[in-house]
Amino acid sequence: MYCSKLVGSSQASLAETAKRPRLTRGDTMSLATRTDTQSPAPHVADSHDLIRVQGARVNNLKDVSIEIPKRRLTVFTGVSGSGKSSLVFGTIAAESQRMINETYSAFVQGFMPTLARPDVDVLDGLTTAILVDQERMGANVRSTVGTATDANAMLRILFSRLGRPHIGSPQAFSFNVASAHGAGAVTVERGSSKAVRQSFSITGGMCPRCEGMGTMSDIDLSALYDDSKSLDEGALTIPGYSMDGWYGRIFRGCGWFDPDKPIREYTRKELHDLLYKETTKIKVDGINLTYLGLIPQIQKSFLSKDVDAMQPHIRAFVERAVTFATCPECGGTRLNEGARSSRIAGLNIADACAMQISDLAAWVRGLDEPSVAPLRGALLRTLDSFVEIGLGYLSLDRPSGTLSGGESQRVKMIRHLGSSLTDITYVFDEPTIGLHPHDIQRMNELLLQLRDKGNTVLVVEHKPETIQIADHVVDLGPGAGTAGGTVCFEGTVEGLRASGTLTGRHLEDRATLKDTVRTPTGKVEIRGASAHNLKDVDVDIPLGVLVVVTGVAGSGKSSLVHGSVPAGAGVVSIDQGAIRGSRRSNPATYTGLLDPIRKAFGQANGVKPALFSSNSEGACPTCNGAGVIYTDLGVMAGVATICEVCEGKRFQASVLEYHLGGRDISEVLAMSVTEALEFFGAGEARTPAAHAILDRLADVGLGYLSLGQPLPTLSGGERQRLKLATHLAEKGGVYVLDEPTAGLHLADVELLLGLLDRLVDSGKSVIVIAHHQAVMAHADWIIDLGPGAGHEGGRIVFEGTPADLVAARSTLTGAHLAAYVGA
Repeated sequence: MYCSKLVGSSQASLAETAKRPRLTRGDTMSLATRTDTQSPAPHVADSHDLIRVQGARVNNLKDVSIEIPKRRLTVFTGVSGSGKSSLVFGTIAAESQRMINETYSAFVQGFMPTLARPDVDVLDGLTTAILVDQERMGANVRSTVGTATDANAMLRILFSRLGRPHIGSPQAFSFNVASAHGAGAVTVERGSSKAVRQSFSITGGMCPRCEGMGTMSDIDLSALYDDSKSLDEGALTIPGYSMDGWYGRIFRGCGWFDPDKPIREYTRKELHDLLYKETTKIKVDGINLTYLGLIPQIQKSFLSKDVDAMQPHIRAFVERAVTFATCPECGGTRLNEGARSSRIAGLNIADACAMQISDLAAWVRGLDEPSVAPLRGALLRTLDSFVEIGLGYLSLDRPSGTLSGGESQRVKMIRHLGSSLTDITYVFDEPTIGLHPHDIQRMNELLLQLRDKGNTVLVVEHKPETIQIADHVVDLGPGAGTAGGTVCFEGTVEGLRASGTLTGRHLEDRATLKDTVRTPTGKVEIRGASAHNLKDVDVDIPLGVLVVVTGVAGSGKSSLVHGSVPAGAGVVSIDQGAIRGSRRSNPATYTGLLDPIRKAFGQANGVKPALFSSNSEGACPTCNGAGVIYTDLGVMAGVATICEVCEGKRFQASVLEYHLGGRDISEVLAMSVTEALEFFGAGEARTPAAHAILDRLADVGLGYLSLGQPLPTLSGGERQRLKLATHLAEKGGVYVLDEPTAGLHLADVELLLGLLDRLVDSGKSVIVIAHHQAVMAHADWIIDLGPGAGHEGGRIVFEGTPADLVAARSTLTGAHLAAYVGA
């Protein structure tokens, strides 16, 4: 309606203009000098100031219709799994990206990911969307903070121009480029063909010994096999190396050793062929296969990936079988002698990359060389952005796979901070994850800066500090999963407080300090901790109580806890790493719940348990157990259609004839955790092993989750709690949790605190790395690191109870906690 009024008034003013006499140049000049007292009519282009969404049905959204103001900061709130990401990322941002991709030619689109149009009736007023999500940065072993942000690329050019002695082009300073040279005859077809002799030479910066990795790996052979057994008896203990599959066919058919002989009886040549033989083509039963020894095969399949990116069972094997040591030739710098010999003002490129970024920015600022002024300016802007965003404590040689979720997100923000673009839609997914309350203030200022440049800023957030700076709030809920997906409130922050929604009720929640704290039953003594930025830290961590380790981002919390309380005997460590899974994975497979369920079905019906797996023998042959059939349409979005044979149930019809407690396997997987808890708790279907896993899922607040829901459709908070529930099954006396509140709504934090209390009361010791004030206030003992980040941190600035921290107010944490509890 507003739009039509504007259009009408604009057309009227155009008609009036047409009736006026044409002005001469002199008339125009006189009008230009006169002050116009009447305000001009609004232009029709200014009417497009809303993003309109009508009938959104992505994931659990239930015909959601909202209007979002442009050039404002809009925060989306609601419990984890209520549909925030489905609306912001899966609908608005996804459609913006899809429409931009469609502007490219079909040839270019062939190289881009194909995106389907979101399930929505109307999407109006979209602008170009830039996504800054929580996904950890690529955990490639060759990726560092410098390579991920282009800072390394600019630094390499700088050294190739100013470094002395001059050793070559920028690639001479790259640890990902190996030096190579060669010569030979080349046939040139120009007129009459003739052979000419040519040579080539590439000067790279890669250390030849560690191949640019910075570390050398040594493999413990006893962890690869049991030498008292033969291969056919299952001697190999490497994950995935079974004699039942291709490896068995290759080992039996190669003819270089006897698979029935114990490995300890192998001759030196047989053992060498098993372990070290290089790639060799062989033919087994008329099939061409490739043989590769165990050691090079492990290096190729496992050691070329970042350990943090591996599946848990493979990571456990690598940590058990492989020891990593700093490369003795390059000293861990990844660079060869030539790259390290070239210097600018006394520093080589390895020294520059190892410096704290705030110090590196000061060093670059001191380089006064007019010939590289534009390059120096661009590099300085990037480095200053690191400092501005609170990451000045990092170094460019820090592997990107070691960054936390919050650090990864802020690194992605860097390229947008100095951008001159306006009228962009920036979409952030919990930008305050991993941030101390002090750092949240800085993040809020950055979000407001982006808005004030004329951009639309959409933020999915749980922290009240960020919700309070919003111009507009959209609260989704009322619950999670099928109980969510509707808009409970739209409006101002003041309106949200008075709305009575779950978020509105909890917005002003403040945890109170405990009247009494638990008494420790022992302690973990840490002496001389010096990992990363720690400065010979001596500290005693009490046991038998809830301990919170806190401090600003980069102060050394993770270095202290993970470096000094390693996961192992009696220690269960739950880090921030994201859980991974394909569309075939679901909560039942991830938690191991499906194993006891399959066994129970098998025993009840007298058949093999494998029949009740949609990834094994029981899978529908038409869709291979996926439930849907995917049709690739080239540059167009692929189409997924429900399998007509199994009707999306994933299993063969014969498998669905077997029942347990009156339900078939597809009906069990469609149950929620709460329903399944009752189903497997009593009666014919009683299965204690399944009930124990379901109990843990309910404990972390995932009672509404469907057992068969694909993992990629879970929200960040749901994945965090799913991982927590899985690790709670591990036996240990000490639990180490890194940022367990990530992705949790204010109401869910209360559930988490109750869970932590139950763990401690059951005799466990719980150590939590946290920034959330509610967790700090609930602690029995606080260890605060700081006072700053990087080399300004790494020291213990407070040890004691939360009440003592609040009373002292001697640290940044103490001041913020005092303000939080109203002391």
